[in-house]
Amino acid sequence: MKSFHRLRQQILPAVLWTARFILGFALLNAFQPAPPRAPLMPPQTVDTTKPQMCVHTRLIDEVDEWKIQRSLMMVREMGADTIAEFFPWAYIESQRGVYNWAQSDRIIRHAANQGLKVIARMGFVPNWARGDQRDVFTTLNTLPPEAYGAFAAFTAAFAARYAGTVDHLIIWNEPNLAFEWGYQQVDPAGYARLLEVVYAPVHRANPNIMILAAGLAPTLEPPGSPHGLNDLLYLDALYQAGAAPYFDGLAVHTYGFTHPPDESPAAERLNFRRVELLRAIMRQHGDDSPIYITETGWNDHPRWVNAVTPAQRVAYTLDAFRYAEREWDDVRKMCVWMFRLPAATFSHPDYFTLVGVDFQPKPIYTALQAYAAGRMTEQTLWLPPP
Repeated sequence: MKSFHRLRQQILPAVLWTARFILGFALLNAFQPAPPRAPLMPPQTVDTTKPQMCVHTRLIDEVDEWKIQRSLMMVREMGADTIAEFFPWAYIESQRGVYNWAQSDRIIRHAANQGLKVIARMGFVPNWARGDQRDVFTTLNTLPPEAYGAFAAFTAAFAARYAGTVDHLIIWNEPNLAFEWGYQQVDPAGYARLLEVVYAPVHRANPNIMILAAGLAPTLEPPGSPHGLNDLLYLDALYQAGAAPYFDGLAVHTYGFTHPPDESPAAERLNFRRVELLRAIMRQHGDDSPIYITETGWNDHPRWVNAVTPAQRVAYTLDAFRYAEREWDDVRKMCVWMFRLPAATFSHPDYFTLVGVDFQPKPIYTALQAYAAGRMTEQTLWLPPP
């Protein structure tokens, strides 16, 4: 009994101090100031001379509403009138038939307030729609054919809710990569079927909608590769599978990597003008639908093998916009990847951004802002600030 009392005397003070610490911590948190509010501004408009300019944002994972608003204000001030943004099905309908629109409402509300249009990418599959997981490995990119109808219903609900601000929907993302197709063998015919199932319900929900076939990953993977399929081969197979009536435009991903934007395209080369090879395939199949470049750009990481210098990045990006404006009248939008990340990755993706996590604009932001305002011509010598 004495040993029990001695043990209690030793433990009790520690327990009491722990409880005091937890209580004190809770009280401190309780008195923390509320996060900044983000009331709507008077309705804004975008002042730009470059209507092709667009940026890809990453707002869906942003916790604070004021950061969503600040990002979209800076997009408007840069002179882009459109953003591309991902709206994951798994976030919005995590339980079948139960929609949580809170985050997407914030984004769309502030985009409209800033005078911006939105190209929305649909994807990511909730757990309930991925089928029997006891026998099959599934990921957020696994969409069984029996769930195509459920995905179409969600996409139609989204289209109806945001009609007017969101009149362009991208169905899926890079389906020519195994990772993006649920680690299954890529299947152009399966993706064609998905477009067919989605097309009519979404057009009924918003008659002004444009369905965009997903941007394909620029890759040279050969047929039979477990990793994916060459984007040129995939697009041709998509037409052969009968997809043409079920999309109104083609989303395109084209990156410059280490090459200048005017480098000639070639089937065995990944560069900015690969768009022209994709367009040639469209025309071979009698398709003159518009193109929306929803991912493009250069990276200036100091040690990444596919990066360029910061000065090259600025020059190449400006020259790419000039080239597209001069040569590609069928390219409606060109969205730079990407505007800002919610948090640093401490790796090469950080060097695709135009604005830092702290909202500090990078030199490329300033250069694009001057270009959109018509203050920068091909003769302008642009130098970053010291």
